[in-house]
Amino acid sequence: MKKLLLFTIGFTLTTMGFSQQRSLIPPVHWFSFEDALMLNAERVAYGLPPKKIFVDVYTDWCGWCKRMDATTFTHPVIADKLNTDWIPVKINAERTDTVIIGSQVFVNENPGGRGATHQLAQALLQGQMGYPSIALIDETGRPIEVIPGYKSAPQLEVLLTFFSSNAYRTTNWEEFQKAFQGLIRE
Repeated sequence: MKKLLLFTIGFTLTTMGFSQQRSLIPPVHWFSFEDALMLNAERVAYGLPPKKIFVDVYTDWCGWCKRMDATTFTHPVIADKLNTDWIPVKINAERTDTVIIGSQVFVNENPGGRGATHQLAQALLQGQMGYPSIALIDETGRPIEVIPGYKSAPQLEVLLTFFSSNAYRTTNWEEFQKAFQGLIRE
């Protein structure tokens, strides 16, 4: 009985420690695309360099999108990299509102139906409509890359580092990936 009581107390304290540690993980601070553009403009106005924009394009019905939200984006290394090196954006590809960016107007021409995609999502993904997908945009607002499909935390870590460090400008992806020493261990 005494051993069972000690085990129960030890297990409870250990579990509480893990749960408190998980609650200390900084969540990804997601922005809307419009807010990300404004944030970069404000950074420039205050003499700070603009940041690259990471756009997670998802749909409400996408199971792999939900899995990325639950696993990849909750990993502390990924959350830290996104919050520090990027302006992280989430866009529902089937959103129904009107978005005005500069002189361009983006709408969903067929709101309400499954597969009815918003023009902003179409533009960001350059017509490569699959979910989840990631659109990467450089500091000047130009597209860098569209990356389709689910990515685990280790896979996303190497991608984030490759693009945030500007290695994509000078280094072959395969070489970078082979040499990469990430913080996440599978």
